[in-house]
Amino acid sequence: MFTTEIIPYTLRFKQPAATSRGIYSDHRVWYVLFRDSEDASHYGIGECAPLPDLSSDYDAGYAETLASFCRLTEEKQGVDRELLRNYPSILFGLETAMRHYQQRSWQLWDTPFSRGAEGITINGLIWMGDQTAMMQQIESVLARGFRTVKLKIGAIDFETELGMLRSIRNRYPVEEVELRVDANGAFSSIDASEKLWRLAELEIHSIEQPIQAGQWQEMARVCASSPLPIALDEELIGISDPAEKRKLLGTILPQYIILKPSLHGGISGCSEWIALAGEMDIAWWITSALESNIGLNSIAQWCASLGNLLPQGLGTGTLYSNNIPLPLEIRGERLWFDPEGTFPDIKTNRYE
Repeated sequence: MFTTEIIPYTLRFKQPAATSRGIYSDHRVWYVLFRDSEDASHYGIGECAPLPDLSSDYDAGYAETLASFCRLTEEKQGVDRELLRNYPSILFGLETAMRHYQQRSWQLWDTPFSRGAEGITINGLIWMGDQTAMMQQIESVLARGFRTVKLKIGAIDFETELGMLRSIRNRYPVEEVELRVDANGAFSSIDASEKLWRLAELEIHSIEQPIQAGQWQEMARVCASSPLPIALDEELIGISDPAEKRKLLGTILPQYIILKPSLHGGISGCSEWIALAGEMDIAWWITSALESNIGLNSIAQWCASLGNLLPQGLGTGTLYSNNIPLPLEIRGERLWFDPEGTFPDIKTNRYE
């Protein structure tokens, strides 16, 4: 038997993080603990980390909703995944806590990654900003050994962004550096085609969400005519029914989908997306969504069990000044886990 506890926590960014939804200086999350009623050393912890302007399950009553589902989980002594389909960040947190509780270990899946024998190849992430700031980030990421670089575009003038990408490509051919871009829906349906052709000249690997989500027919047209591969991200948010997932993928037929458990249905919901994508020859990769190390560890360990060799988007663990310490480390272009490292001692519900 286990009881549940909720620990609110505020993560603080080392530097403000500029996204298409605004600038984040902190991030409110909730840790969920399952504690064994008889053995205090036996527990599981998960992270519920909604993004207020993006998550489909976040509203002013989020904390109360989470508390209600935790009470229900305690009563059932299990996670009701069907009931939680429309609450992806809550489902992810509860799934992780249950996995940790059942495994009795921070090694949530048995893989070479969890044993510390292999790292996961990840992309270097360039945040939105002015030209000088973005170029400084690019130089830093490449100097650290990343060979896949993802740039968020759409925050400044497109010609300036194109110039930065061109300068990278002039110095680093496609054989040396793979470039991914994320437009976060910044293009209009009118100018998307022209911009995609110009980006394709720079041998871009793929572009995420070129136009705003919710325009299935227009996105299908973009995917069918684009000279470079399209990856869906925001388009998947709020789609939880398997039949609706199938309809979306079958209508749009993107080249890639990008999966974030906190946004796209928890681990179980993302597994459904992966299965459907496989039926339609749609490729995919996994990305974290500004979780702390608690959530990142779960995503990385699950990701490592899937055998996907594409660079993943798991480089967000160094963003916070007060992250929960876990032995996750980026060395070169790989994320590593050290099973012999130092882990948090969960004996109190106060982190701050």
